[in-house]
Amino acid sequence: MATTKTVSIPLERVAPGRWSTVAGPEWGNPGGGLWGGYAIGLCIRVVEAEPQAVGEPLSLTLTYAAALPAGPLDIRTRRLRQGGSVGVWEVEILPAGSDQVGVHGMVTMAKRPRTPDFAFAQMPAAPEPESLPAPELPQQASRHFGASAFERRMGDAFPPTPSGDSRTLAWARSRRGPLDKALLGMMTDHSAPRAMYALGRNVMTTTLSLTAYLHATAEEIAAVGDDFILVECEGRVGGGGASDERSSYWRRDGKLLATSEQLVWYREVRRNAPE
Repeated sequence: MATTKTVSIPLERVAPGRWSTVAGPEWGNPGGGLWGGYAIGLCIRVVEAEPQAVGEPLSLTLTYAAALPAGPLDIRTRRLRQGGSVGVWEVEILPAGSDQVGVHGMVTMAKRPRTPDFAFAQMPAAPEPESLPAPELPQQASRHFGASAFERRMGDAFPPTPSGDSRTLAWARSRRGPLDKALLGMMTDHSAPRAMYALGRNVMTTTLSLTAYLHATAEEIAAVGDDFILVECEGRVGGGGASDERSSYWRRDGKLLATSEQLVWYREVRRNAPE
């Protein structure tokens, strides 16, 4: 059996279209399930490792059907189509030994030809990351939600409080080595739920679906190295248990690296006041 190792997600190929990995506790959430960003990085990593994959990840859509536990996981991959430049892959992530799919992903792989560049979007103005304080997270938060993988600097506090405005700007950088497509994909599920900006911290959320568009090429993302990127995130509407979020990811020089759209399921919860 061949083994492919990466910076943060080891993969073992056990058969054609079949892989396994072990998700460590550092990728978990306080409730016990895996952080949603981990599944994004895993989907990107496993398709990149497929011997028949052509090109590089361009977009992916994940549906979170059920919570995945930390520990051994099985991954099933299937190439649905391969054209001259674009290929489409299906990825299913399951608890080891189970037939119950936890996360279903569709990943588009593409050759990136040289074409004239253009841009309508502009990077928003933001204070330099070096001018912002390093985060001081509660001990529990520092062990979950991908906090061990990324450093995040922002002007407002965490957890957020209702403000009437869901738009935030934050600088983030990898703690796991130079930025690549998998780490960038993980970042698309690393912002606080927008429902908190309307309802405060007395809300529980879970991602239903997330689509990430990786506009930049692998070389353009690699140029970030260990530097910060700017994360622009906002929500538009919530109701009936569902809330949306959208975000943009900018290199310091103004290059738009990625965008994402996310639908979140939320509910209010009562929290006991501290004694």
